Amino acid sequence: MDFSLNESEHELVALCRDFAQKEIAPRAPLAWEEARCPTDLLREMGELGLLGMLIPEEWGGIGMSTIGFVAAMEQIGLADQSVAAAWQAHSTIGSLPLYLFGNDVQRERWLRPLAEGSVLGAFGLTEPDAGSDARGIRTRAASRDGGWLINGRKTFISNAGTDMSFGVTLLARIETAEGETPKFATLVVEKDTPGFTVGPKMLGIGWRGLDTRDLYLDDVWVPDDHLVGDPNLGLTQFLRTLEVGRISIAALSLSLTQAVLDMATAYALQRVQFGQPISKFQAVQFKLADIATELEAARWLTYRAAYLRDTGQPFHKEAAMAKLKASRVATWAASEAVQIHGGVGYMLETPVARFYCDSKVLEIGEGTNEIQHLVIARALGC
Repeated sequence: MDFSLNESEHELVALCRDFAQKEIAPRAPLAWEEARCPTDLLREMGELGLLGMLIPEEWGGIGMSTIGFVAAMEQIGLADQSVAAAWQAHSTIGSLPLYLFGNDVQRERWLRPLAEGSVLGAFGLTEPDAGSDARGIRTRAASRDGGWLINGRKTFISNAGTDMSFGVTLLARIETAEGETPKFATLVVEKDTPGFTVGPKMLGIGWRGLDTRDLYLDDVWVPDDHLVGDPNLGLTQFLRTLEVGRISIAALSLSLTQAVLDMATAYALQRVQFGQPISKFQAVQFKLADIATELEAARWLTYRAAYLRDTGQPFHKEAAMAKLKASRVATWAASEAVQIHGGVGYMLETPVARFYCDSKVLEIGEGTNEIQHLVIARALGC
């Protein structure tokens, strides 16, 4: 397996690294503290061409490989997890349904602005009574007057309520006769559509700079050309997109682990106790060595899943494995990094505390780790 980048991808990853360190790292912590989405940074990323990485040039993107995207994600996430989370959600579940399943008219209308970075993309699946159980969604779409009448509620939806958002691509249950197999439609709802309202920004433990909200759909009517793909395959389409999202969460987990490892190592080298830096104590050395080792294991799983996607091979199981392993490592590593910092690490004004708060959601987003276990077990034939 070859995980190397080509010359143009090396340049793009370098661009991400420079932008992350010069622009995101100094500015994003304030947005995290104020619990606001820094769309100014996302707009600047769009101007650099970074919001269409997985979309081909034909539709306004740059057509980067999945391996290249993972490498770029590592650089963005090192600087700030909230900005990286908004970016990955836009780049994967916010954009890929239109690219993979939309027609050319839909791609020109909605995908191109997303890929060119003028607007921010969102996908609506989760509901108050449906998340891991995707088939349990209650939002309904009924065929009416040359279009679809949508009623329901979505929750924990990222990127749908910013001043840069275009609206949402969502999954809705189609009205069927009693006893028929449920069908699901993927539909685009633009932000100014009558009946479509966005709730206040939700406040989580971490990812405070990510815009996450409830969405309400009350007799929202959209014309037939807002239907994306085959209504008989709506759920399958979404699950295919989610596989890529799992790779991106794994990549985000790698960046967090690397960030807290760097912080913990630097602190251990300068913190003096009992007359010497705490990096001299085996108890600290072993923690750092374990984090570094587990990070490399997670990194290889993640890049392998990306490689399989790039080469057209099945990657369903491998994406779940990468997400499961990398997110576990990230939450554990963040806890160990705080422990190395001691009381300093518990204070929210320190970067390691911010990354610690951001870590837990990695085991929840894009399918909980319990769901990853099920995906892997079923791939094994269970």
